[in-house]
This record gives sequence, structure tokens and C-alpha cells, in this order.
Amino acid sequence: MSEEHNRFAYEEDEELRSIREKKLRELMRFKEKPKMSMKPAQVSDSNFNETVKEHSLVLVDCWASWCAPCMVIAPMIEELAKKYAGRVFVGKLNVDENPGVAGHFQIFGIPTLLIIKNGKEVDRIVGLVPKSHVETRLKKHMG
Repeated sequence: MSEEHNRFAYEEDEELRSIREKKLRELMRFKEKPKMSMKPAQVSDSNFNETVKEHSLVLVDCWASWCAPCMVIAPMIEELAKKYAGRVFVGKLNVDENPGVAGHFQIFGIPTLLIIKNGKEVDRIVGLVPKSHVETRLKKHMG
């Protein structure tokens, strides 16, 4: 092969390498997007709207530190976050610290579980209920 052909092949290889590296960086950035955690995330007045826009299905546990039924339901919420990681974003909203969201959704009794799909409330569970009840209601909105 001629020297000119070799130079052209080298430049073409460099261009392909550059394109591959750029594509790889793009893919890595996509991979680094926030994932649904295996633990409930803290949701607040400041990040609530962004959170429900980012995730197609969200379960929000509205609670307060003084609420005994809220403490009883907390381990169940953690189990659901772990079981449905990747399919349902599970968050916890302290209603005492976040009156904006609590007021918007008219949370008058706690614990209240909000099921939000595509940014809109599609279901609500108020009070202490069995895990199977929550799962049944949640599964209606999955898929």
C-alpha cells in the first residue's frame, strides 16, 4: 500500500476511535442516570415535582415522626422498595416538614400512601393496611 493510503487508513481509524469513545461516553452518562433505589428515598416539597416527573410509577409514604402507625408501616415500605426496585420509585414524605405537598394532596390522615403514575395521583391508601393490600393496589398500575 502507498504511504498516502496508509495515512488515510490511519486517519480513518482515528476518526472511528474518536466516534466510538464519544458514543461510549454517551452510553456511560445514560447508565449513570439516577436509578430507583432498593430503599425509600426522601421526598420533599423542593424535589417532589421533579421526582414524579422522572419516574413513571411512584409510591409515596406520607408520614410523621410522632405517628405510631407510620412507624409500623415503615418496614413494609422498605420491603416494597426492595421488591419493586427498578419498577416503582418509593419515596417517603414527612408531612410535618413538607406542608406544601401535604396540602396540595390534602393529606388529612397518616399514614397515607399515594400512588402516582405519569405525574398524576391514581390511587391512595389511608391508614395502616396489610402489605398484600398495598401490593394489590400497586400492581394494578404496573405494566
